Amino acid sequence: MEVGILFKIATIGIIVAILNQVLVRSGRDEYTMITTLAGLIIVLMMLIPSLKQLFDYIETVFDL
Repeated sequence: MEVGILFKIATIGIIVAILNQVLVRSGRDEYTMITTLAGLIIVLMMLIPSLKQLFDYIETVFDL
């Protein structure tokens, strides 16, 4: 796994945390869940290629 993807995930986490704090303080509690879910979906979409690569590697190691 590349180190760059970890920095991207951390950056998205920081942005989502800041947005959540701003939304909570402005009284928009209903939008905090949407921003959290959007951040989670973005991170999962970034991880899908890495997970596929991991499963391919596991298949080759165990000769499945």
